[in-house]
Amino acid sequence: MSENLIFCFSGTGNCLDMAKNIARELGDTDIIMMRRKPTVTDVRDAKRVGFVFPCYAGGLPGGVEETLDSLQINPISYKFAVAQCAAYPGTGLSIVDKAFHLDYWQVVTHQCSCIWLFPHTMMMPPLSPEGAQERSEREAKRIGGEVKAMKRSEKSPKANAFNVAESKAWPKLSKKKAKGFAVGSMCVGCGTCAKVCPKDNIRLIDGKPQFGTDCLQCLACLQYCPQEAISIGRITQKREHYHNPNVTVDDLVRSVIHVD
Repeated sequence: MSENLIFCFSGTGNCLDMAKNIARELGDTDIIMMRRKPTVTDVRDAKRVGFVFPCYAGGLPGGVEETLDSLQINPISYKFAVAQCAAYPGTGLSIVDKAFHLDYWQVVTHQCSCIWLFPHTMMMPPLSPEGAQERSEREAKRIGGEVKAMKRSEKSPKANAFNVAESKAWPKLSKKKAKGFAVGSMCVGCGTCAKVCPKDNIRLIDGKPQFGTDCLQCLACLQYCPQEAISIGRITQKREHYHNPNVTVDDLVRSVIHVD
């Protein structure tokens, strides 16, 4: 086991890119992905344990809270978390803090991946994709340095009642929205969508993807489709697609990524 561990959920790559950049500052770090059930849960030997995750409708992505319940972390380990979001961090940091008593936490905004709700450039502060990526890399370098020095945050993260209610309603909305997935004539049956789905919710039948309703709304299938053949409502057919330029499909589906 590496000296440093980062548990990461990433839908369209921004959080994984953040985790990798923090890991480069720390050195000797394993990034353990939470898109599926983690392959490592007993991390009591780690010196630093971190969490990097997005905000989905005011809460954590589906399955992440269950993952937290399965982890064994040494109480004296240094624990940190970074929430990435388009505008507001939601309840995720508060949930992780209640589980493990975070020593340090940060919020970093980036491009929006939920393009049926907003165009991907809808973020605070407003930035171009290139500007947002440059900012993310600067923030990761700063955060990595502060984590390495074991800096401590002065306050605990808070969650407001609106975000709590929003996150509780999200699973039902996700299932309802999943019924809107459609595949256009540009589809070549490459299987990227099925490969990148964290819930195995997509199957190729006669060379075309078929979607179930067990959906987190990470939209990795839509955003990583090389033909931009997947849509979820007419608005997504018009809006520009986006995924992190530094994260490939193969990166996203790995269970553990080591960074020296």
